[in-house]
Order: sequence, then structure tokens, then C-alpha cells
Amino acid sequence: MPDRADHVRPESVAPRWILRHRPGEQSLFGGIYGLVLASALVAALDATGEEADPGGDALWVLLTALASGAAHGYAHVIAQRASADSSATTSGLRLVLAEWPLVAVVLPTVGILLAAAAGWWAEATAVDVALLFNAVALFGWGTWAARTAGQGWPSSCRAGGLDMLIGLVIIGANALIH
Repeated sequence: MPDRADHVRPESVAPRWILRHRPGEQSLFGGIYGLVLASALVAALDATGEEADPGGDALWVLLTALASGAAHGYAHVIAQRASADSSATTSGLRLVLAEWPLVAVVLPTVGILLAAAAGWWAEATAVDVALLFNAVALFGWGTWAARTAGQGWPSSCRAGGLDMLIGLVIIGANALIH
């Protein structure tokens, strides 16, 4: 008679793998927030009638993500102080540094804009690619978040679709404005 371990069903393995590699709430928040921020910025910086400056736009996206991450982390520090929690300064620094996912997820957008600055494609194409990439990434982050919360694939894909809808709204707004 075969050993029970030899007959592990794939559907029982996936949830265990997901649970072992579960991202923290902060990573999920920072990832989704950063993607929406990058999309909104790249759409806003893509002004019609202005001279294209994808390098400057990339710098603005990166600096805004860094400032947003630092501000959000510092807001946690202030909230911790207000709650009379006497944490050390290193704890406050850890709270600020914990915002790294917000900055990390804007890097593909920055890279796409820098590729336009290098002349690999036009800025308008770079903006379209970045917006599409971010919308698809929002689907992935939303699906991943739902799966780690224990939801099945159909409901996880619906959650990812709703997150992706934010990116599609930004794409639609960009198209209407420009």
C-alpha cells in the first residue's frame, strides 16, 4: 500500500505554500498603494502640449514614492508616540523603513520612463505601457492578498479584478484628459 505522503493533492499543497510565503499586511498595503500612486503620477505627468521629459517624470515618480513612504512611516511613528508607547528611535526608523514595498513597486514605472528617456520608445508609449503594467500588477497584488486571506481562486480573481479596476479608471481618466 502506498504511503499517504505520496498522494498529496495539488490543491492542498497550494494553500500551505501560500501561507508559508504570506506577505505582511504592510507589504500588501504598500504594494497596492504604490502602484496606484505610480499610475496616478505617470498619468498626471503626461501633459499634452508640453515637451516630453520622461527622465524628469521618472525622477518625480521615484521622489514622490520615497516621500510618501517616509511620510506614511513617520505618521506611524507619530501615532505610536500619541498612544504613549515609549518606543526607541530604532523602532521609529523601522516603521519608516517598513514602507519599502511602496517604493519598490514604483521601480518598474521608473524603469519604463527611463527607457523612454534613453530613446527606446516615445514617452506616450512609455506612459501607456506603465499604466497597463500597473493595472495588471494591481490584479496580481489583489489576487495574492485574497489568496493569502484564504479565499478560493474565483473570489480571489474577483478581488484582483476590483483592484485592477482602479488602474483601469486611471487609464480611462488619462485618456479623457489627454
